[in-house]
Amino acid sequence: MKASIPNGICEALRERREEGALRTLVKPGTGIDLCSNDYLGISRLLVPEAGSGATGSRLVSGNSAEHEALEAFLAEFHQAEAALVFSSGYEANVGLLGSIGSRGDTIIYDELVHASMRDGVRLSAARSFSFRHNDPCDLRKKISHGRGEVFVAVESIYSMDGHDAPLRELVEVCRERGAFLIVDEAHATGLYGPRGEGLIQSLNLQPETFARIHTFGKALGYRGATVVGSKELREYLINFARSFIYSTACDSAMVRTIRRAYDIMRELNQERAELFDRVQFFKQLREHNPGLAFLISDSPIQGVIIPGNSSVLRAEEELKRHGYFARGIRSPTVPSGQERIRLCLHSFNSREEIAGAVGLLASHARQGGLSHVA
Repeated sequence: MKASIPNGICEALRERREEGALRTLVKPGTGIDLCSNDYLGISRLLVPEAGSGATGSRLVSGNSAEHEALEAFLAEFHQAEAALVFSSGYEANVGLLGSIGSRGDTIIYDELVHASMRDGVRLSAARSFSFRHNDPCDLRKKISHGRGEVFVAVESIYSMDGHDAPLRELVEVCRERGAFLIVDEAHATGLYGPRGEGLIQSLNLQPETFARIHTFGKALGYRGATVVGSKELREYLINFARSFIYSTACDSAMVRTIRRAYDIMRELNQERAELFDRVQFFKQLREHNPGLAFLISDSPIQGVIIPGNSSVLRAEEELKRHGYFARGIRSPTVPSGQERIRLCLHSFNSREEIAGAVGLLASHARQGGLSHVA
């Protein structure tokens, strides 16, 4: 089933075609180069293993058959009509959310979405407001106040709390209103689904999702991102997403590395199983350490609340002193009083290592006289 397309996107593309101003990606010619930004010819001198360098934006001289082959692969892998690659997850979110929606439209976003999504929303001409975190009932109430075309922006796994979104319920609310769901899969890509396709595909909800953002800088261990969706969405982003239009293209080495990362990722079934074994082990540790204020998460993102910026920094230093590298997340990144040690579990972390870190935090909490926060 093909997802519906917002009328505003179709109309914007129609106007561009009629004006003769529609942007399209073309492969660079092989003649005398009088269009690229490769002023000194350095891209031609790069070592062969690195491939050719980036010489301009995709719309000027930076497009290639390799880019388009990667995007065709990504579209097929993520069961979408089309894909468009960005140089970072930040650029993908800002480009997507900053370009959709006109002044008569509405963007509603979960109150805990990533800063890159919020920045994109701020750039949009659409009216915008938030709904309570992971609360479909509040979304249903808020969505009734939406005007024009309504877009709903969420993450599938939230980066600071590790919560998974109630995606089936959110899809149902969007279906009732005819809203368009946008899901950032940054912390689900590689981890969920039989080949790491992401949480949306693991739930078979991709036909009812307008756009998904898959980043390559988390489980894939690299950088860059892709937006997957309809062919019309891809064409729209090529024409209206400023972070795509005005950014230098990924070079061929980056394109090849992204494809290689996917080839590796989809074969790591054992590692995915080991990772979620570690998650289950961590949940057992939560039960045996009632004196700590744990975040409640079923994902590899876990955490311990240690209120106060100075307190959480002391906990970070204590972990570092014993050979653990974990970051204290301070306000204003998280609300004041909700500062926490954020623990990202990995398939290669042993149970002993994980238990050791929790033990150190428990000891730190006792010595510091920190009160339990539910």
